[in-house]
Amino acid sequence: MADLESAGLVEERVPFASNRLVIVVPRSNPADVGEFADLARGGMKLVLGGEGVPIGDYAAEALAAAGLEAALDNVVSLEEDVKGVLGKVALDEADAGIVYSTDARAAGEDVRVVEIPGAAQPKVRYLAAVVTAGDRDAADAYLDLLLGEEGVRTLTAAGFGPR
Repeated sequence: MADLESAGLVEERVPFASNRLVIVVPRSNPADVGEFADLARGGMKLVLGGEGVPIGDYAAEALAAAGLEAALDNVVSLEEDVKGVLGKVALDEADAGIVYSTDARAAGEDVRVVEIPGAAQPKVRYLAAVVTAGDRDAADAYLDLLLGEEGVRTLTAAGFGPR
């Protein structure tokens, strides 16, 4: 979005929702993961998003904020997206992974969730912007819907946080 904005292709960015990170573990939780610090235990099999993948970058930021860089030594797989992280954990191919809370929620009974402390949470914000060369009326109507009561209600029901 920053690249589009600096190129003059979009107008001002507007935040419309937020998210947070959580740890997911297999339903049986064989490694007995109960808190964020457990990810740095020796022998832990951790799966994360790869470098340059937003979930991977956010996970690395959270681990650094908590002083848990040692957990990176436990990484057994770097995935291209959140679905890859969830899949490895749900199939018991890893002891834990870090994903967005909305994705963990969507996984339902396939995984268990362990919270990441607020002090370690990166700011995960979703942005929208109007394209400069397009149907301005339609774009404004969409932003009004997204930022309005109905949009907020829909996003909240899906587990997203406030802007």
